[in-house]
Amino acid sequence: MQYEAVIGLEIHAQLLTDTKIFCGCSTKFGSEPNTQTCPVCIGMPGALPVMNSKAIEYVVKTGLAMNCEIPGLSRFARKNYFYPDLPKGYQISQFDLPLCGRGYIDISLNGSHRRIGLTRIHLEEDAGKNIHVDQGNESCVDLNRAGVPLMEIVSEPDIRTPGEAAAFMKKLRSIVRCIGVCDGNMEQGSLRCDANVSVRPEGQEELGVKSEIKNMNSFRFVEKALDYEIRRQIRTLQEGGRVIQETRLWNTERGITESMRSKEEAHDYRYFPDPDLMPVEIDPSWAASIREHIEELPDSRCRRYVAEFGLPEQDAELITAEKSTADWFEQAVALGGDPKTLSNWIRGDLAKYLNEDNMQIGECALTPRHLVDMLVLIKEGTISGKIAKTVFEEMYRTGKDAATVVKEKGLVQISDEAGIEKIVDEVLRKSPDEVARFRGGETKLTGFFVGQVMKETKGRANPKIVNELLRKKL
Repeated sequence: MQYEAVIGLEIHAQLLTDTKIFCGCSTKFGSEPNTQTCPVCIGMPGALPVMNSKAIEYVVKTGLAMNCEIPGLSRFARKNYFYPDLPKGYQISQFDLPLCGRGYIDISLNGSHRRIGLTRIHLEEDAGKNIHVDQGNESCVDLNRAGVPLMEIVSEPDIRTPGEAAAFMKKLRSIVRCIGVCDGNMEQGSLRCDANVSVRPEGQEELGVKSEIKNMNSFRFVEKALDYEIRRQIRTLQEGGRVIQETRLWNTERGITESMRSKEEAHDYRYFPDPDLMPVEIDPSWAASIREHIEELPDSRCRRYVAEFGLPEQDAELITAEKSTADWFEQAVALGGDPKTLSNWIRGDLAKYLNEDNMQIGECALTPRHLVDMLVLIKEGTISGKIAKTVFEEMYRTGKDAATVVKEKGLVQISDEAGIEKIVDEVLRKSPDEVARFRGGETKLTGFFVGQVMKETKGRANPKIVNELLRKKL
């Protein structure tokens, strides 16, 4: 029997507000435990919440960017459960009237396009953090994170493969970073993912029994955890077993999901409207003004790069995935750089160095002007494409311009035909066996001769002249 997976994602995104959702405490990450707290966020009796309007604005902005319905009325509810890091014994969240209704995100994977529906986007407060490491037999609680505004984005069960789930996560992260509502830092926990996954026989409409995988904090882990869980559920059914509804955790070291707790019966959170918070009315004109100020989104930018610059769709998707990269690219184009050539350097050498250094494009010493000036030197024949690799790395490491690097390192391309010819003659004289084999039909030896000439000139010989001389002499 063939099975298909049904996957839905719940993604928590920490909003980039300066202060918490219901008080004036800072949301800064990495401070000493319990130094960013007050009677409101630690749940002292009698402390009343006051809504942070910027958090409302950011959720509405996200909903508009993700094609959601924005209802005129929204309200907050108390979600009741008891856990040490939840100081009030309930979480202020939203239940029946979220800030954003149905929407969708379009994804691309291996050349195919799919639309993934969104059920809702709502706003809630984060809980604190339990600390178990190096505490002996005790657990400690850090409430710095309690009350930080969280946006929960819930997808429809439209995702069918782990690859689609990762692509959805990447597109969602790209959007929230583009519009400036979340930094998308998964390592620090400002973007977290829970996944609901089940399997069913292909062609069956009824959903299978689902498992929930909690708190995955990287695209790779989302893909690997879902792949394992799908195979685990299929294996269980094929062996005559029964999949139980439960919460599971991804064990990164063992590469498996592990049971955390059973969810055979739905948890009763006893939601009811929060009596301390008024319902929120969204003025249509206010929502319209937010829409007007949303920057060009990744999908729109991608389509424009294909139409305006002639980039292949896959190249355009990679360039526009990060707003800072797309901005950098457009600055370089405005300085006269060829879009396709710029795209190749950005996706190739520059992406490689940035990944190695775990750095964003705007943080490195290399500027659009540096790259464009280097491309001019290649076009003029001052340096070769091979030499340009050395120049590019030096510019990236030091921030020096291309002309300075070429001058300091003596990298000017040799285009003196007479001088190159002498070197070509010497290479051929030293390689009689290879010359004979070439003339006997082994034309692939051209690369050997070119390599020897480049070795003698330390990579500075004009490759076009070298190839022409070799072809003529051989």
